[in-house]
Amino acid sequence: MRGREAIEKMFRDTLIVYSDGTPRTHHVTSNLAIEVDEQAGTAVSRSCVTVMQALPELPLQPIAGGRYHDRFERRNGRWCFPERRVRINLVGDVSHHLRQAAAL
Repeated sequence: MRGREAIEKMFRDTLIVYSDGTPRTHHVTSNLAIEVDEQAGTAVSRSCVTVMQALPELPLQPIAGGRYHDRFERRNGRWCFPERRVRINLVGDVSHHLRQAAAL
C-alpha cells in the first residue's frame, strides 16, 4: 500500500472494528534493532511484532506474529517515518480481527 488514502481503505475493508472504535488488538514490538546514518539523515530498523487480541468472549491471545522493516528520514530537522514493510509469518485465529477470515 502506498499513500494515506490507500492504507486507510485497506484497513476499513479488512479489519473488524468494535463498538469502542478499535479492532481490540495490541501490537507488541520487540527485539528492535536500529541503524542510524546521521550524516545522510536516514535510519532503518527491524523488529518483531506479536499481535494480541481480547474480547469479552475471547481471552487475550496472540493472533499473529512477524517482522517490521522500517525506514526513517530526517526532513527539515525532524525524523519522518516514510515506510514500513510488514511480514506476517505466523497466523492464529484471526476470525475476530479480519473480515475475510470471519466470512470463512
